[in-house]
Amino acid sequence: MKILVLLSRVPYPLEKGDKLRAFHQIKELAKRHKVVLFAINEGSLHPDAIHILESFCSRVVIMQHSRFTIIVNTIKAFLKGKPAQTGYFFSQKSCDELHMVFNEERPDHVYCQLARMAEYTHKMHVEKTIDYMDVFSEGLRRRIQGSSGIKRFFFKKEHERMKRYENHVFDLFQNHTIISLPDRNLIPHIRRAEISVIENGVDTEFYSRENYMSESGKKVQPEYDLVFTGNMNYPPNIQGALFLVKEIMPVLKSKGYHLKCLIAGATPAQEVKALASSDVTVTGWVDDIRESYASGSIFIAPMLIGTGLQNKILEAMSMGLPCITTSLAFEPLNAKADYHILVGNSAEELADKVIFLKQNDAVANQMVVNARDFVESNYSWSVAGQKLEKVILGGRV
Repeated sequence: MKILVLLSRVPYPLEKGDKLRAFHQIKELAKRHKVVLFAINEGSLHPDAIHILESFCSRVVIMQHSRFTIIVNTIKAFLKGKPAQTGYFFSQKSCDELHMVFNEERPDHVYCQLARMAEYTHKMHVEKTIDYMDVFSEGLRRRIQGSSGIKRFFFKKEHERMKRYENHVFDLFQNHTIISLPDRNLIPHIRRAEISVIENGVDTEFYSRENYMSESGKKVQPEYDLVFTGNMNYPPNIQGALFLVKEIMPVLKSKGYHLKCLIAGATPAQEVKALASSDVTVTGWVDDIRESYASGSIFIAPMLIGTGLQNKILEAMSMGLPCITTSLAFEPLNAKADYHILVGNSAEELADKVIFLKQNDAVANQMVVNARDFVESNYSWSVAGQKLEKVILGGRV
């Protein structure tokens, strides 16, 4: 089968969740099918991206969007009553190029990642699958609560429009996938039960403390008490970092725990950079994120907004760190609280979980074993790829 894959970002390097998911999914599909990749790009393209993607895709087409194009089309979408993000990733030039590729390749199936790319698929009369991945409307709803003024107005409008749009695009596709059951239950469509849940995976051989030390030639000793990773220009991660440093760490300090924290990940926003101090290190881009995990004693993901499965937690579990998170990020994991991971919501609760791990080495060590087993048993890119293939072939999982 020939599958045309539509992405709103080039899936390399893998510093964002949607890119990570797309990269491994198309790599798995390419083992048994011919994959044609069409992706939008803004900014500079990684010099290795095309070479790496062409190693498993039969054709790679990347459309560069300028800042001017993005601004103009975002405004157009907003004025037309559509979600602004559909305009952000759309251009007529890219749409025309895509349909030329479609007519040349004559794919048997179109796989579209994220509702915001559905604008490109209207005239494609072929079987189609959409990966909602997350429920973007719900993520926007949560951002309304912490905003004010013009931002609050924008998030409220975008939430309302995205909710309608997620409902609308359902009927444009024959098959539908999403990352977790809690997200599926939030999709605003009466037939949401038909959406197949396809989790992310983890490369447990790569995300292994032992393998990392062997490959790097380093015997890494944890130098930070707490580690938090992710794309640090992504609003949920920005808010999580602020919550960690400005609320959780002061509680820890008031209880006699003066800890060091590492915040690692691409493109940190100015608010995140400003958190740097003698107790807090903000790294920015890291060539090998395993070094950040290996440098920490405890992984904490204090997520307050956002939706979907947090890859960072799965990676930390695989890397042998005891993990702490909030209920928001815990629910999609399908893990067992106090066995695989600790869960708290307020700054006080999360600080107490950190102290508990600090005081109970045996429990922390057992949790590491439990978590690693959990990831190996439940989160495999190979299994996720087989599930996606079944959906594309017309089945349900």
